[in-house]
Amino acid sequence: MPKRIDVKGQIIDSGNGWVYDWLGIEYTSPRKVSKALQEANGEPVEVFINSPGGSVHAGSEIYTELRNYTGKVMIKITGIAASAASVIAQAGESEISPTGMFMIHNVMTSASGDYRNVGQTADALRAANDSIINAYVEKTGMGREELQALMDKETYMSPQQAVGYGFVDKIMFSDESPQAVPMQNGILISPEAIEKLRGLIKNPDRNDSDFLMKKNKAAMNLKLLNLKGGKRT
Repeated sequence: MPKRIDVKGQIIDSGNGWVYDWLGIEYTSPRKVSKALQEANGEPVEVFINSPGGSVHAGSEIYTELRNYTGKVMIKITGIAASAASVIAQAGESEISPTGMFMIHNVMTSASGDYRNVGQTADALRAANDSIINAYVEKTGMGREELQALMDKETYMSPQQAVGYGFVDKIMFSDESPQAVPMQNGILISPEAIEKLRGLIKNPDRNDSDFLMKKNKAAMNLKLLNLKGGKRT
């Protein structure tokens, strides 16, 4: 029986996993996937994806780990494979739920400083787009310009569209499915917020009421941001 690997929640860098664990928020990191692949030890794996995306670098690392795995890899998109998660979905033979979705868009970040800093950030974003397109080209056989145009439009796809473009190999269960409703992408916890949390967590075993109130408030604020539909790839 194939080993199941879940790619759920935000795609994050391994070093930030402790923050999401502390807040009780679902996430996927390269370390989690790498550990699961090591335990599978060459046996077939099924990768279940329902993720709005997240860190480009973490997504790339997970994609590479799956491509490099010696056993059979089957991708199953059960919810949405968006942004960085869409790159992970290119790592093997794939199928999508009749009610699933697929989304690709440009890499996003924020920048500050003078024209040199902003220009360097723009160059880095273009390079990141080119890297992502490499995975899409290999899977779909589409041209780079056509793929870039889809990314420019932030394209949400139904299962039929995802299969039609070649991002996914087939639809689960049946070739018939209802039109999916686009939903907003999620957000990552910002580096600034992580640093604040590092300062807050002096002792993770503390149970005093003030500490617990701060933890609950941090979790509620993050959930509120997600409900507002903030985006960050």
